Amino acid sequence: MSTPTNPRFNHQKYRPFPQVNLPDRLWPSQVLTQAPQWCSVDLRDGNQALIDPMTVEQKKQMWALLVRMGFKEIEVGFPSASQPDFDFVRWLIEARQIPDDVTIQVLVQARDELIERTYEALRGARRAVVHVYNSTSPVQRQKVFGLDKQGIIDIARKGAAKVRDEAAKHPGTEWVFQYSPESFSSTEVEFATEVCNAVIDVWQPTPENKAIINLPATVESAMPNVFADQIEWFCRHVNQRDCITVSIHTHNDRGCGVAAAELALLAGADRIEGTLLGNGERTGNMDIVTMAMNFYSQGIDPELDISIADDIIATVEACTNIKTHPRHPWVGELVYTAFSGSHQDAIRKCLVQQSDDEPWDVAYLPIDPQDIGRNYQSVIRVNSQSGKGGASYIVEQELGVTLPRWMQIELAQHVQQAAERSEGELSIEAIVNIFRQAFIPKGGHYELASYQTAHEQQHHEIHASLHDGSQLLTLHGQGMGSISAFTDALHKTTGLDIQVVQFEEQALSEGSNAQAMAFVQISIRGQRFTAAASDNDTLAASLQAIVNAMNIAISAGVQAA
Repeated sequence: MSTPTNPRFNHQKYRPFPQVNLPDRLWPSQVLTQAPQWCSVDLRDGNQALIDPMTVEQKKQMWALLVRMGFKEIEVGFPSASQPDFDFVRWLIEARQIPDDVTIQVLVQARDELIERTYEALRGARRAVVHVYNSTSPVQRQKVFGLDKQGIIDIARKGAAKVRDEAAKHPGTEWVFQYSPESFSSTEVEFATEVCNAVIDVWQPTPENKAIINLPATVESAMPNVFADQIEWFCRHVNQRDCITVSIHTHNDRGCGVAAAELALLAGADRIEGTLLGNGERTGNMDIVTMAMNFYSQGIDPELDISIADDIIATVEACTNIKTHPRHPWVGELVYTAFSGSHQDAIRKCLVQQSDDEPWDVAYLPIDPQDIGRNYQSVIRVNSQSGKGGASYIVEQELGVTLPRWMQIELAQHVQQAAERSEGELSIEAIVNIFRQAFIPKGGHYELASYQTAHEQQHHEIHASLHDGSQLLTLHGQGMGSISAFTDALHKTTGLDIQVVQFEEQALSEGSNAQAMAFVQISIRGQRFTAAASDNDTLAASLQAIVNAMNIAISAGVQAA
C-alpha cells in the first residue's frame, strides 16, 4: 500500500501512547455484576460544552429529569466561576429542591478565593461534594504552568487543605471531599498516584468517611485497555485504598469513552461520572445512558430508570439544543428498525416464539424495545406499482412537503396494507387519501375550536377550547413552550399523559396567507401515534396535529377521561 503524499496528513508527527508496565494485570478476568455509583455531570461538564449554555429554566428541567431517573449524586455547576451556576445552586438549596437521598456536587479549581466562593454557594446544604482539581500532565506542567512536579504537588496539597479548612467553618453540612488530577490518563501513573497520595494525606479519610479520588481521561489518548491498566496500577499503589472511592470520568475523543469506563470498573473503580447521551466537550463525555443500558442488557440492574427513553431524549434535546442521532446506541429512533427483509422475517419469527416467562432471545434485537417504551418497527418496502417512486415521494409531490423519516416509515406500512387488501395497483389519488385518512382523520373525538397564548421568557400559558361532539371544553395549561403548555392542558382535561416525541412543521406556500403543515408523533402509555394537520396559522396547525394524534389514539382504544 502506498503512503499518502499529502504532507499535511503525516502520521509520523504523532507518538504511540506509552504502555503501563503491569504484566500480572487482573482486570481481564474480572466480571461486572453490579452497577457503579453514578454521578451525572450534565449540569456542569455537559453545560459548559454547549454553544448556548442552559437557561435557569432548562437547568431546572434537567435537574428534575436526573432526580426522576434515580441519580443520587449530581454535579450541579462551577459556582465560583459562573454567576448563573452560583444562583442555581442557591435556588436548589433555598427552594429545598434536593431530595434527602440526593447529594449535589460542585467543581472548583485549587485556588483559595474560588474555594471560598464555592462554600458561600453551598451555605445551608444538607450534604455536598466539593470537587477540587488541578492539572498534572507533563504538557500542562511544562507548557501551561511552567512548574516541576513538586510545584504541582504543592498546588494540590494547598487546595486540599483549603477545602478541608473551609468545610470546618460550616459544621452543619455533611461534607465529602473529591480530588481530580486533571488529565490523569495523560500523566505518568506513578506521579498521578503521588499527587493523589499527597491529597489523601491532607484529608485523612476513613472507611466511614471516604474521600473521592476522581481519575479523568480529560482527553482520551489511548486504547481503553491502557486506561484499565492505569486504573489497576493506581488502585494497587494508592494509599488508604479502603478509605477512598475511586471515580472515573472519561471522554470520547477516540470513540471509546464507554468502553474505557467499563474496563476501569473491571480494574477496580467504584464510581462513574458522565452525561446523558454523551454531551460534552469535543466528542463528548462518557454516555451514561449507553453504559446503563449495557448493564441492563446483561441482566444487571443499572439502578437508573432508562425505561423513560423518550422523556430522556426530549429533555436532553430541549436543554442542549442537540438532536439525538437516529443510530444512537439503545435509544436512537432507528435502533429497533430493520431495513433488511431477511432481518424482518427473522425478527417476526422469533417474536412469535418468544414467551414472557423465558429469557429474551430474539434475532437482531438485543433487548425487548418495549422495556424502554419502544416498539419494533419493520420498514416494509413499498411495491414499485404503488407509485414507482414510493409512497412518501408521491405524497411529498402532491402536497409540497417533505415527510419526516418517522412518518415515512408509518406511511409505508399503511400503503403496504392497502396494497395487500386491493391486490392491485394503487393510484396516486389513493395513496394521498391513505395519508389523509391515516394521519388527518375527520370526525375524531375532539376538534380544536380556539386558543390563546401568553408567555414570559421560558414560561408559556395557553387557554384553548375543544369540541368533543356535544359540548365545548375549556382548557388551560403551562409549560416551557406553547406545545408543552398545550399537552399539559390536554392532560388536565382528558386525563391523557401525552409526550410529544417527534415534531416538525413546514410551509406549504409563500406569502402572508401561507399554509403550514405540522407533523407530530406522540407517546401515550408507551404507545406512539402519528398525525398531521394544516392551517394558515402555524401554531394552530401544530395544536390540531396533536389533537389528531390524540384522536387516533382514542380510536385505537386509549381511554379518554
